[in-house]
Amino acid sequence: LASTAWSFAAANHSAPLLFDAIAQAAVLRVDQFGPRSIALTAWAFSRASHASPALFDALAARATPLLDEFDAQGLANLAWSFAAAGRPATALFDGIAAAAGPRLAAGEY
Repeated sequence: LASTAWSFAAANHSAPLLFDAIAQAAVLRVDQFGPRSIALTAWAFSRASHASPALFDALAARATPLLDEFDAQGLANLAWSFAAAGRPATALFDGIAAAAGPRLAAGEY
């Protein structure tokens, strides 16, 4: 799901029905998503400007307890994606800030 959404968004190919179907399927399977799939999916939907509040809420809920497993690029992509989509996710952003601090100190960015 994540790779398909990413591919269409990266190609700048409009496919609203596909993105709707991916969003519906992803909400049902988000508990199986790891950090890479979460970040790719959020990025793809933001890049495609495809609104899916339920998907973003599900991604935020899944991502927040996993933030220590994200690499620096994944954290940055996740933050950008939610900001670009205009999705409020206070707990997610607070968690990203907490996870990024030690990584900045370690020179990962």
